[in-house]
Amino acid sequence: MKWTDTLDIAIALADAHPDIDPLTVRFTDLMAWVMALDGFDDAPERCGEKILEAIQQAWIDEAD
Repeated sequence: MKWTDTLDIAIALADAHPDIDPLTVRFTDLMAWVMALDGFDDAPERCGEKILEAIQQAWIDEAD
């Protein structure tokens, strides 16, 4: 997965952290959790606030 695979990342995060409300996750934690996912392979410097917002929103949508 790459940073732009927001839906795949959101699904993986929902599976990895089922008891977490995505609205409560700080972007620093979100970035670390994404980079720790199995199958994630992208450089940290390619990530920005807009990407993290998109991942968080996809995770929120997935949780609903």
